[in-house]
Amino acid sequence: MLRWIVLIIFFSLYGIYAFQAIKTLTQQKSLLILYWIFVVLVMTNFAYQSISFNRDEGFNHQISLALGLFLSLFVFQTFLIFFLLFEDIVRILEAIYRFFNKSDVTSYFSDRRKFISQLALGIAAVPLVSLLYGMYKGKYNYKVLNYTLKFDNLPKEFDGFTLTQISDIHSGSFDNIEKVSYGIDLINQQKSDVILFTGDMVNNKASEVFPWIDILGSLEAPQGKFSILGNHDYGDYVQWKSDEAKKQNLTDLIEAQQKMGFQVLLNQAQFIEKEGKRIALIGVENWGKGGFKKAGDLNLAVSEVDSDDFKILMTHDPSHWEAQVIDHPYPFELTLSGHTHGMQFGIEIPGWFKWSPVKWRYKQWAGVYNQAKQYLNVNRGFGFLAYPGRVGIWPEITVITLKCSEKVI
Repeated sequence: MLRWIVLIIFFSLYGIYAFQAIKTLTQQKSLLILYWIFVVLVMTNFAYQSISFNRDEGFNHQISLALGLFLSLFVFQTFLIFFLLFEDIVRILEAIYRFFNKSDVTSYFSDRRKFISQLALGIAAVPLVSLLYGMYKGKYNYKVLNYTLKFDNLPKEFDGFTLTQISDIHSGSFDNIEKVSYGIDLINQQKSDVILFTGDMVNNKASEVFPWIDILGSLEAPQGKFSILGNHDYGDYVQWKSDEAKKQNLTDLIEAQQKMGFQVLLNQAQFIEKEGKRIALIGVENWGKGGFKKAGDLNLAVSEVDSDDFKILMTHDPSHWEAQVIDHPYPFELTLSGHTHGMQFGIEIPGWFKWSPVKWRYKQWAGVYNQAKQYLNVNRGFGFLAYPGRVGIWPEITVITLKCSEKVI
């Protein structure tokens, strides 16, 4: 209870201080009252959803929306406070100067400058609008990213072979059947030879995906659909009545994916053959750094794979690539990961610049990387989690075309 009292006091003072920028620009009571009504509603809803949060169920639409609105308001106020704080430092220095110079003034403190408040509001409005847009439209703003990768040891029979990678569906966060259906249709329109899903089908529980089985099951690929598990698929982030219930949840999730037509690879490999030649699809369970589950067993997964087979590895967490994959005795020509979501927030100018705060946590966080003739693609994710939106880092459908290098052809 004490924690909530401290938080309420802190955010109240935070909001009051930020309010000074608005108060400087207008004295219209209706606008000032409207601002405070919005602030109180957002804060009250967030507090209520946080207090009533059920650890047995995990994130739901209500708390995600409350979090999104709170984050939008908090970022808006933070930008205002940054400018106000700078202005107040200058005002304090001016007041000290006037005091020691015994200036004959009514008040040692100068009035707030309207220009500073206008500038603060103008700049603060940018992230506020962006975050609200990300919640309204950005989270379903699907982008198809195409890559052509060349390999020395790709069997010529597979020259031009295409795969579509999707990742981090997080079906428990979906709230719009029409938009999700559009995304699935977009995947099918790519007409890839194979569809590969690299983990996090749900937020916490298998039941989250049940309403979406028919839609996700409509995905089509002539060479099949394959999936692996991500850290959220194990149910580690909610409380369970028993270990048996948790194990049953994982069984239910695997069966649900199989019902959709996916072959779930659990530290195992599957071969795709074409005209007497083959490539290996290898799927490991989640392996992650920093306290994330390490159920992945790379050696077990390749136990039936030859070293000279062309290998496509599916591993949810890109940390696995540098930790175990690159230096493994077997070369893994292509590794597919997800997990980072690109933090669902960032700035990207295709082919030139990309940035997200998640880069401070993950060295490989979005797009294609190449090291020692081994490629890694980190998919930005199809869905979303916690903050119910995306800003700048849009939901991704990756299409990769495999090509033989010129010397092979």
